[in-house]
Amino acid sequence: MQEIERKFLLKNDHYKLEASSFHHIIQGYLSRDPQRTVRVRIKDSRAYLTIKGASNASGTTRFEWEQEIDLEVAKELLEMALPGIIEKVRYIIPSENNLKWEVDEFLGEHEGLLLAEIELPTENTEFIKPDWLGEEVTGNPDYYNASLSKK
Repeated sequence: MQEIERKFLLKNDHYKLEASSFHHIIQGYLSRDPQRTVRVRIKDSRAYLTIKGASNASGTTRFEWEQEIDLEVAKELLEMALPGIIEKVRYIIPSENNLKWEVDEFLGEHEGLLLAEIELPTENTEFIKPDWLGEEVTGNPDYYNASLSKK
């Protein structure tokens, strides 16, 4: 139940040409404690409750537990969420070795922010960086969704 990912800003929107699908996401936080966040997410017509632990020193790895929950329960939990609901469109871009990029195009207060992340099987897994990737922000807490929800 470890999440290993790298996160990047984007230089342009060329990722859209490579996207195989996209999803509308609304999410809120019941806890933004740095040691454990509790998130409620509605992704299209499905809902999830997620608990994430603190990141390791490099910011690439942390505990993650996620469970699908009833959509109506998720809507009620979002009503209880801390201020700062996040809304975004997530584009899925296939990559080599069964990896995939997820590019989040933020809406609302963070409109214009584009973040790409790739989940990896190990911290040392090599991957090809598409030409639309910009600066790496892995481990920078300013780009954690829980932090974005506060601003």
